[in-house]
Amino acid sequence: MWNVVLLDDDDHTYDYVIEMLCRLFFKTVEEAYGNAVEVDSTGRTIVMTCDKPAAEFARDQIHGYGADWRMPNCKGSMSAILEPAS
Repeated sequence: MWNVVLLDDDDHTYDYVIEMLCRLFFKTVEEAYGNAVEVDSTGRTIVMTCDKPAAEFARDQIHGYGADWRMPNCKGSMSAILEPAS
């Protein structure tokens, strides 16, 4: 099993994180908000744990989601990594 870990940056809003997680991972607004708070306060949050092919697909979906239109200086998607689940 692998964790899909969303990494923090200063180029995306809470609204972007919540919108992305709801659309890509079918999270509730409350779940996505919890992830947004965690990534903002700790620099990372696990958004999904699954087998490696699904985790790679999820990471690629995050990388392909696009820029946050709310932030004029935003150049692209957020970053995510994979790590073995413990």
